[in-house]
Amino acid sequence: IGLVLVLTGCLTSPYYQKAEGLPKNEWSYANKPTFKFEITDTAAIYNLYFLIRHTDAYPFSNIWMWIYTKQPGDSSFQQVRVEIPLAERSGKWLGRGMGAIWEHRMPITQDNRPMVFNKKGLYEIRFEQNMRVNPLPEILQVGLRVAKIGHRKAP
Repeated sequence: IGLVLVLTGCLTSPYYQKAEGLPKNEWSYANKPTFKFEITDTAAIYNLYFLIRHTDAYPFSNIWMWIYTKQPGDSSFQQVRVEIPLAERSGKWLGRGMGAIWEHRMPITQDNRPMVFNKKGLYEIRFEQNMRVNPLPEILQVGLRVAKIGHRKAP
């Protein structure tokens, strides 16, 4: 019991994490999950991850999507289109699988560099699938994970 407590105590919990289930296990263009989280420590650095859970019947090895970001005080979103790989060239799924369900936690920060939030306040991140198929089948959930990984070094 002591070993279990020590090991689970060493696992870091995310600063923010939330996932949304998708109706009928399909992601339509109209469904744009939005995640809101508060930043109070502007000296901290973070890694951002796109969370996705799909079945092994998902027909593609990747997913293209739009990521919209709105900072505190902004009235509009900034947007960027990204490709998230979900499988190797061989067809082997990345991520973790249990039975027919696959779960991925893919980094979405630019060039895998930590993210710095320069303003305190409420941030919003919205995901929109941008594949040629609508609705996109076999997607169970999508979500966002924000992990605090430390603080910026003083100049």
